[in-house]
Amino acid sequence: MKRELSICLVKQFMRKPELKLCGNRSLEDWESVRVSGVPYAGFIFANSVRRVTDEQVKGWLSDYPPLNDTKIVGVFVNPELEELAQTVSEVPLDILQLHGNETPAFAAKIKQMTGKTIWKVIHHGKRSLDEMKRYEGIADGYIVDTKLPGQWGGTGKRFDWDSIPSYQAEAAEQRVPLFVAGGVKPDNVQELISYHPDGIDVSSGIETDDRKDKTKMNTIIERLG
Repeated sequence: MKRELSICLVKQFMRKPELKLCGNRSLEDWESVRVSGVPYAGFIFANSVRRVTDEQVKGWLSDYPPLNDTKIVGVFVNPELEELAQTVSEVPLDILQLHGNETPAFAAKIKQMTGKTIWKVIHHGKRSLDEMKRYEGIADGYIVDTKLPGQWGGTGKRFDWDSIPSYQAEAAEQRVPLFVAGGVKPDNVQELISYHPDGIDVSSGIETDDRKDKTKMNTIIERLG
């Protein structure tokens, strides 16, 4: 098992991280992200300054479908089952990102109910690795993010990136990808790349005046190589 894990980690170091551009809150945001060609684009269906409605996203994706196989990620925080089911029925989401304190049982129920890929956010802290282990076999991927009082994400604050290798090792053992979020921006993304996460999740770091900034987006994309 250890040898297989080592091989998995070596392969990880040989490829560049995938990029998720999240928090798109307008048609203009979506148009910018759409033509960027990134693998993942995120929309937030939870209480946030970047919150969007089912109707909005359904319209944007209908008028301007994803290009280059970009996967659409819906972000939820402690959703009601009925609320989530309604969104899934209206919006063509590929991935459901659970960003709150949803239990493994709840995540498993959503996975069974929707048949969608499930990503679980792990908020960095003393018991975060134990939390990851609880979702083994349920989560299809993880995003490690910063948690501040009263906020679930989108804080623009980074956690201690020296802890990334331990998260990466656990994700590799579970054979699922690990994304890093929180405080990522053009001037520090190269430092983050040196930790070899599977993916990078950016929201506030690519914004200017509350809108997606094409220059910042392109800078991050270029620095990912």
